[in-house]
Amino acid sequence: MNYLSLFWMPTPMKITGRSSSITNAFINSIIPVVPPTAKDVKQALEILGMTPDTLQCAYCGAVASEWDHLRPLVKDKKPTGYISEIHNLVPSCGKCNQSKGNREWKSWMTSTAKLSPTARGVRDVAERMRRLEAYEKWNVPTKIDFEAVIGEEAWSAHWQNWERVQFLVRESQELAEKISQRVASACKAP
Repeated sequence: MNYLSLFWMPTPMKITGRSSSITNAFINSIIPVVPPTAKDVKQALEILGMTPDTLQCAYCGAVASEWDHLRPLVKDKKPTGYISEIHNLVPSCGKCNQSKGNREWKSWMTSTAKLSPTARGVRDVAERMRRLEAYEKWNVPTKIDFEAVIGEEAWSAHWQNWERVQFLVRESQELAEKISQRVASACKAP
């Protein structure tokens, strides 16, 4: 028995590996969250061909564990202007939500991206896409020009803070690598 085949080391963590999480936090922290009414949820499920008893992932049909933003909130490290509201949210499973990320839903669903409905062999992708297209037409989602609403000065200050945090992340990673090398050397010393 090769016992080493049963063991794997943890992946070393990088502070800079959290850069996109920081960007998402800077964007998600300013995006309004508008709770739906019961009537809104009922109507959304009807358009998607679901009932409370048949709630499922709108993309693949698996058990829904969350609601995903149909239109992404973040694109190219900037807010798209869409907000968190029922007109931009659909029931989703974790696999689809993670796989889709900030991609456009139509091209993602038919792509061979890891865990996309097409890549996973979901048989009724065309029907699901038809329902999602109807969902998009149901009500126009809110789209905000954040800079126009809050003003250039506050908008600029927000993104300057983001740049400072990103700089500190990179600087901290450099220091962490130096510390790690010295600690590793000390562990190897006789």
